[in-house]
Amino acid sequence: MADFVSKSVVKSAEWVLATPLAGKAVLNTIIGNILVDNPWGCTSYISGGDTLPAVAKSSEYYTGTVIYENNDGKQVGRISVRSPASGAFDTTIASILANSAIETAMGGTPSHDSSEDGFNITLKCHAENGELYNVSFKRDKVSISSYESDSILTSVETWADTVSELA
Repeated sequence: MADFVSKSVVKSAEWVLATPLAGKAVLNTIIGNILVDNPWGCTSYISGGDTLPAVAKSSEYYTGTVIYENNDGKQVGRISVRSPASGAFDTTIASILANSAIETAMGGTPSHDSSEDGFNITLKCHAENGELYNVSFKRDKVSISSYESDSILTSVETWADTVSELA
């Protein structure tokens, strides 16, 4: 009977932040700079007859919670929010906070604590050597996945060392 023979070694790595990112504006600035500056030297490529960008967002979402407290400071309600984009998240939170019918139904005053917000943006990258890999950003860590060449990890890690918000 035949044996499976490895054809590749797919790796992943994680960079845990000493201090979580201050908020989604910081994350969006970092992501915007990556998309404009291409600090990892990625290259565009052709797939299915289409030319695809060197680095592109492949997924994105934002999460948060609006809590309702009564006059005694007791939490009486909670609404979880998950939105596909930063602007949609802001609009949803603002709409919930401004909705007096929900406030009445919950029996308390709404508030949004942005320190509890979460976010996840994954970038799909095409390395110069032809590999496709992903870099995911969350509030407390950056992960690299689906890479084989250690030069990819070195490139992202060298860049991360220059970004003070990721220290």
